[in-house]
Amino acid sequence: MKISLRRRDLSWMPVPSRSWRSALFCGGFAGATLVLPLLSGCSKKVTSTKKEIVLWHWLTDREDALETLADQYEKQTGVKVRLEVYAPSDVYSSRIRASAQTNTLPDIFGVLGESWDLASYIKSGHVANLEPAMLANDGAWRKMFFPKALANNTFATHNQYDVPPGVYGVPIDVTNIQMLYNKALFKQAGLDPERPPQTWEEWIADWHKLKAAGIPGLVSGWGETWMINCFASNYAFNIMGESKVLDTFRGKVRYTDPDWIRVFSLFDEIRREDLLVSGAVTMINKAAEQTFANGKAAFAFNGSWCVHPYQEMNPDLSYAPMLPPRVSTKFPMRIWGGAGSSFMVNAQSPQKNEAIRFLQWLTEEPQQSFLSKETFNLPSNRASVGNLPPILAAFAAHMDDTTHPSQWPVTERPTVTEAIGKGIQSILIGEKTPAQMAADIETLKFQQAGDAASGSH
Repeated sequence: MKISLRRRDLSWMPVPSRSWRSALFCGGFAGATLVLPLLSGCSKKVTSTKKEIVLWHWLTDREDALETLADQYEKQTGVKVRLEVYAPSDVYSSRIRASAQTNTLPDIFGVLGESWDLASYIKSGHVANLEPAMLANDGAWRKMFFPKALANNTFATHNQYDVPPGVYGVPIDVTNIQMLYNKALFKQAGLDPERPPQTWEEWIADWHKLKAAGIPGLVSGWGETWMINCFASNYAFNIMGESKVLDTFRGKVRYTDPDWIRVFSLFDEIRREDLLVSGAVTMINKAAEQTFANGKAAFAFNGSWCVHPYQEMNPDLSYAPMLPPRVSTKFPMRIWGGAGSSFMVNAQSPQKNEAIRFLQWLTEEPQQSFLSKETFNLPSNRASVGNLPPILAAFAAHMDDTTHPSQWPVTERPTVTEAIGKGIQSILIGEKTPAQMAADIETLKFQQAGDAASGSH
């Protein structure tokens, strides 16, 4: 039997403004009530038939690899996996929402967005709880994964979304965001290419040598404010610890607290040191990737997904990941990471059990190693790490250092998070001081808390 892989042109459909990557890395809860009414109802109609399961995805960079695996699965089991591609990712999200409204979701699909997006699909009866399958056979399936890989799609007891506890998604890869450095430029500046800076002071000292050699500093897609918030979060966790950060979200700690001023002051130091590549404050991440790949920046702040585009842009690029240089030794440096791409099972599909069996097979070590080799993504199966090329292995080595807003018991209001990103941009261009920016954020948060309290009466 032949595997059918079809790409759909959905350019006519309305699309959301958020990219999948910004949706993945921006936690938040506001707006869930706007989604739930659209997803009400129980999925009854599916497009699969006996001995066939249908999977919709958006992963155009993995089309060939997934088609090969689907063909292999059919040969091994006799079950056909019909893959349909809807791209780009924002168009895919629109397709999933529309299909949820008409009860025509496939057997396997993905939910791109924030935790409350996934929660709304779950509460509307569209996503199966995979906890029983994960725990079967003494938890054999669960034990395959990096612990942090499952966290993004797991809802604990008494979660803020009122979702029944369980695992609701299967990660086919993982990701984390670190800093990167160009080894060739380090050597050019007389620095040891095998010893990246470990502390903030070392980073600034290395930057002085790089600058003296005429080498540009740091590039990142900080025109996408979620990446600024990610960088700031790393240092907030390092300077004040997770508990105090979460207490800030709860309103128990003010953004004018000295520890937060210290976090924001790091960006002012970046400005004063002229460390940021010109234009990075408004640069999208794809442009930042091209800049680093072309050897026009010594450092980048980017995710493990960068390995593939860097390979395509400059196969000879010599670089390595590094943890963001720590400011404090009091608390560990935490980087954002977790599941990269995940698939969900349609809770109402007649082929639900067959869909689960396919995902179990897809996440076994041989298939995970194949996917990683073909697509330059980190596998979600920890047993595949031994087969990784050095650059991916270096990213994987810090999966245990990851955190993510979707894993936190409380998150900041999205409007406050957005204001923090824009406020840091204003610090980077010298429009505001850290203290001014912190005061503005605190005022906004106070106003929104008052508005929420008024609305509850």
